[in-house]
Amino acid sequence: MIIPTIIRNFVPNQRFMKETIIGNIVDVHGKRIFFGELCIADGKIYSIQERSGENKGFPYLIPGFIDAHVHIESSMLVPSEFARLAVVHGTVATISDPHEIANVCGMEGVEYMIENGKSVPFKFHFGAPSCVPATTFETAGATLDADVVEKLLGRKDIFYLSEMMNFPGVLNNDEEVMNKIAAAKKFGKPVDGHAPGLMGDDAVRYINAGISTDHECFTEAEALHKLKHGMKILIREGSAAKNFDALIPLLTDYEDAIMFCSDDKHPDSLAEGHINDLCRRAVEFGIDVFKVLKAACLNPIIHYKMDVGSLRPGDKADLVVCGDLKSFHVLATYINGVKVAENGRSLINPQQAEAVNNFRAESKTTDQFLLPSSGKPFRVIHALDGQLITEYSEVLPKTEDGYVVSDVEHDILKIAVVNRYQRDVPPAIALIKNFGLKKGAIASSVAHDSHNIIVVGVDDYSICEAVNLVIQEKGGVSIAVHGVPASRMVLPLPVGGLMSNENGYEIARQYTDIDQAAKSLGCTLAAPYMTLSFMALLVIPRLKLSDKGLFDGERFCLL
Repeated sequence: MIIPTIIRNFVPNQRFMKETIIGNIVDVHGKRIFFGELCIADGKIYSIQERSGENKGFPYLIPGFIDAHVHIESSMLVPSEFARLAVVHGTVATISDPHEIANVCGMEGVEYMIENGKSVPFKFHFGAPSCVPATTFETAGATLDADVVEKLLGRKDIFYLSEMMNFPGVLNNDEEVMNKIAAAKKFGKPVDGHAPGLMGDDAVRYINAGISTDHECFTEAEALHKLKHGMKILIREGSAAKNFDALIPLLTDYEDAIMFCSDDKHPDSLAEGHINDLCRRAVEFGIDVFKVLKAACLNPIIHYKMDVGSLRPGDKADLVVCGDLKSFHVLATYINGVKVAENGRSLINPQQAEAVNNFRAESKTTDQFLLPSSGKPFRVIHALDGQLITEYSEVLPKTEDGYVVSDVEHDILKIAVVNRYQRDVPPAIALIKNFGLKKGAIASSVAHDSHNIIVVGVDDYSICEAVNLVIQEKGGVSIAVHGVPASRMVLPLPVGGLMSNENGYEIARQYTDIDQAAKSLGCTLAAPYMTLSFMALLVIPRLKLSDKGLFDGERFCLL
């Protein structure tokens, strides 16, 4: 592979340099590839000069990749650190929903994300959170009502109304919900959707209310139904929810209405790859490369009116230099004409980031996790690897001395959610299957969407110890095995109990260590902590657990 020839010249009578990159230029708009020179000046593409043919000895110049829906908080990194890792993989911009930090810290959290994002040369496009709190069936740290959301939508640095998870509210014409949607329409900004499994007339009514996208489809039939009624579908491949294989065939016939996203991506996954991986897999699947790049690079710009270039003269110089159009190995990334990554190394400097938080829980005692037996069958949540949805069954639980205990032999463990916003509130306790732990417990203050503390374990002592490790740090992910002090680990997340403000690569390493420790205790899930975090996500069916009790996501009520 010939390294791209880069020529720098000072422009007389102008206060900027011109930089020329020679390579195979991929015109996604025109669906053609040609050998040529791309000149960058003053942060924009100054000119593109075509030479003859395609020279396969040179690299390929493509528009920058865009994650069309991501919660930066789920990377456990503040925006500036997320950017440092993402640019290495050719990502230049995101559509970012800050509702995780908003559910914890309200407007202070949203402002934190925007301001921290501005500290680095990366194009974050934040939305106005539509569901804070996500439901009334859990304790959150803040409320953003329709008046606050309308003020947010009026700002130039807010680009859309974030995912409308309250689809029952849309279908029932809830006044608060409809006022938020009306505010987005008033400012001409799109409304993101969130309606897993919604089909038929209800899906049509949801779409007709003004909802423009959905990233929650987990079957091709569901996505196709929504596409045919005018919705755009985001193919999601995150650390826990993986829908790429089920949905990628749709890109062949719906190239204008498909985008790629990660939704929730933990730091170890982000360190390994991002949207470039989805492009590689899509090409391997047999999808035309221009359709793949349209989904990965152009469609988000068009839909969200993003301030991102698409490799045309006069555009912002947001581009990627790739070794080829199969592996999408990134040689360099440019944002506004500035090289921000080269040969696997981020060129963005780390930024000092303060912490905001909202954490009042105090240490718990083991007896607070006792679950009295009723002598009757209990509902058991079934976690599904690679999915956010759950199933459930009813079983007569294992008991000892009148109390329900974990049944390791049948993989039915205790799960609890602890209110983080109040000092002394009893935990909500239930049972869950498919975590596979043989000993110990894992806990996290990342528990969508209200981010109380969630824990699963095989005994009450380990459960209590894991929870207290999180409480001591006022947020984090932890692991503990009772009687084995060396087993105790905690990754502190001081920013809202969701993110670290330390070096992103170091956090990725620490997260890998604690993830492997959870698997060493028998956990069979691909992403134990990510899956755990979604067991409190009430807006995804079927059975979940909030700090107020078991919740039926289909009937939308506490049980």
